[in-house]
Amino acid sequence: MIHTLPARSSTVASPITPGPFGSRSWAAAGQGMSKPVERVALLSVHTSPLASLGGKKTGGMNVYVRELALELIRQGIQVDIFTRANSQRELTTRHALGPGSSLVYVKAGPVAPIPIDDMAHHIDEFAAGVMAYARSFGRCYDVIHSHYWLSGLVAEEMRTAWPDAPVIHMFHTLGHMKNQIAQDDSQRASQLRLDGEAQVVRRADRLIAATPAEEAQLLTLYAADPAKINILPPGVDLARFQPMRQELAREILSIPPAPHRNILFAGRIERLKGIDTLLHAIALLRDEAPATVADLCVCIIGGDPWAASPDAEMARLQRMRAELSLENVVTFLGARDQDELPQHYAAADMLVMPSHYESFGMVSLEAMAMGIPVIASDVGGLAYLVQDGVNGYKVPQQDPQALADRIRELLEDDERRHLLGCQAWEFAQDFGWSQIVDRLRPVYAQAQRGLAKG
Repeated sequence: MIHTLPARSSTVASPITPGPFGSRSWAAAGQGMSKPVERVALLSVHTSPLASLGGKKTGGMNVYVRELALELIRQGIQVDIFTRANSQRELTTRHALGPGSSLVYVKAGPVAPIPIDDMAHHIDEFAAGVMAYARSFGRCYDVIHSHYWLSGLVAEEMRTAWPDAPVIHMFHTLGHMKNQIAQDDSQRASQLRLDGEAQVVRRADRLIAATPAEEAQLLTLYAADPAKINILPPGVDLARFQPMRQELAREILSIPPAPHRNILFAGRIERLKGIDTLLHAIALLRDEAPATVADLCVCIIGGDPWAASPDAEMARLQRMRAELSLENVVTFLGARDQDELPQHYAAADMLVMPSHYESFGMVSLEAMAMGIPVIASDVGGLAYLVQDGVNGYKVPQQDPQALADRIRELLEDDERRHLLGCQAWEFAQDFGWSQIVDRLRPVYAQAQRGLAKG
């Protein structure tokens, strides 16, 4: 069976300026000639780029891998994405990305969902599956681009088949950063992961950091070679995520029209996302300004709120909603397909990201591209992406009162909210995927030249 991914519409890109990411934000084109990159292997071992947003293992990385592949293909480079099979159906389904390009499910360990750390014990099998696929279809890769630490370990194994293909790696999240904000042992990254990340940092040819903050983390926490790091943010599909009338979006989603207010959160349901801070902020706002929340709905996209046995964080948040008497205000919508997100953004008055840690925060960039202002914690990539008072507001993490104050300001000041939304849209225009890939391709070329020099 062959399934074809929907092609992403092309869009005219605006020229990128240094902006908040500084002069080293974009990889400059290198000098000299190198073998042109014709085929790239993208590795996403632990999660499929087709998974719905907000699932247990799905988030910005899924979107990144899929959109990166589609833009590379649009620019004439063939791409194969490799991810681990969770079901027999996936093993018998081939997803065509474009001419000569595919999403390939690889058998590695049980053909069923397993914990992420358990996947590390099946790295050799995954790499062997990739190489068997390549032999069957006569594929040879010029670049191996891996995502998340497990994929970096696979990339290293793949070098036995393609020694001239440089390994470009992006972590998306870092175990040491996760441990810094962990509230108990269950939230901590394992030593297995930390050791794996350190190995990938040492052996990859190039490391992609989404922001200067992530570059600093790689340098200080992992002793990375600064010469191997390029700062390159993720992009956004400016054709899919563009302003649409709020009235239309709400009609599609069966959400009441204005003056009804709508706040959106979208992402994985886990503690580091800070959803509890949002719930407490809404409770404070209800007590301080009951008229403001009288027609308010807070929509939370992510997880499976209807599961017979919801995971621990979903269950905790549902209990908290009841304890705070927010059942009539807060709605859990579950995971949603990426194609549904534009309507949810457009229907919202603002996006709130109260995270304890974000390497970048692609959801916030998508909302901005829709003309929606963002209120986010002043952490990680969000600290660079959200410009306070320009495209949204930054608040201290785990500070419900500060979050409540900013939410109230935007709910009560239509003119201010509209201005920030317009400026958010303008800001996002510098992040089209065509622009990002234009700046990634020289990184590929630089890494190839580095290998050629030995």
